[in-house]
Amino acid sequence: MDVHEYQAKEILASHGVEVPPGTVAFSPDQAVYAATELGGSHWVVKAQIHAGARGKAGGVKLCRTYHEVQQAARDLLGKRLVTSQTGPEGKPVQRVYVEVADPFEREIYLGYVLDRKLERVRVIASKHGGMDIEEIAKNTPDELLQVIVEPAVGLQQFQARELAFQLGLNIKQVSRAVKTIMGAYRAFRDNDATMLEINPLVVTKDDKVLALDAKMSFDDNALFRRHNIVDMNDPSQSDPREAQASEHSLNYIGLDGEIGCIVNGAGLAMATMDMIKHAGGNPANFLDVGGGASPERVATAFRLVLSDRRVKVVLVNIFAGINRCDWVAQGVVDAVRAEKIEGVPLVVRLAGTNVEAGKKIIAESGIPIIQADTLAEAAEKAVAAYQGAK
Repeated sequence: MDVHEYQAKEILASHGVEVPPGTVAFSPDQAVYAATELGGSHWVVKAQIHAGARGKAGGVKLCRTYHEVQQAARDLLGKRLVTSQTGPEGKPVQRVYVEVADPFEREIYLGYVLDRKLERVRVIASKHGGMDIEEIAKNTPDELLQVIVEPAVGLQQFQARELAFQLGLNIKQVSRAVKTIMGAYRAFRDNDATMLEINPLVVTKDDKVLALDAKMSFDDNALFRRHNIVDMNDPSQSDPREAQASEHSLNYIGLDGEIGCIVNGAGLAMATMDMIKHAGGNPANFLDVGGGASPERVATAFRLVLSDRRVKVVLVNIFAGINRCDWVAQGVVDAVRAEKIEGVPLVVRLAGTNVEAGKKIIAESGIPIIQADTLAEAAEKAVAAYQGAK
């Protein structure tokens, strides 16, 4: 789960990290009011979306007057911002963040990520901030500073100090940078984050160290104990189908193909998508209905898949281990009848417990369902059905 920049900054500030004064606004008038309350002579109006590279896409605007603040908010709110990280469809801008724009002397990169291979938190820093970490790694890989955190003791003060000195900070700046590095680590650890990026972390003329931008992602599996993080969720930034799938405990990810997939088990779902590609087609989604493929879950899965207008064929691939093929087959038949699915070819491949009984239910249903015995055959028939429907 991702959060907006202003929400990430609220979390960081609660752990002792200094951030510039700022206020979120949902309308141009609110943006002007926020600027007057914040004071100062320069402000930055930032589009709030769950993606980076906003500045290059025109989502960050420097303003010198209240009129410019109002105009910037008017230009951003209600539009879809397309960046290098959003894809061509972009993300809707429903709120902006108005922040005091104070001058600074240096930009630094600071990031925390969960290294799944090492099973440790990795701290990454660079003297070059304000650019993508990928660019930093490509252009100056030798200048990337990294610390692996031992989970038994956590990040230590001496490690933060060493990192601050390696970044070329002076004595005054080092003490403040250590506070920021340690505070950001606690924010990462205490909220079950998987990624925290402060880019840039800036140093001002009076030696302050401020988080000028912030991005955080959290472990979905830990949200049951992080109600404060759940409350920050912005559904407008997610695919509505994915949000609906989450409500029904289904794992759904929309893609850009034409063959919809309904599969039980994440591994089998990935294999199904691979076989569709191998057969010359393109999967429209990843959808894992889980072990309990009941008629209700199957019906919900059909609704999700068919809500994508690009879907021309649906492929159901079920391996019944804990489940039973006759139950699943009945669920498929009931779902097709309940949803009144017409004009979309349906390919079903069943394997496992009671497979013959399941095939019999489908054969006797009177519904024109294309059956397949193997995954490869199912993928080929789905691709052939799509090509025949074009």
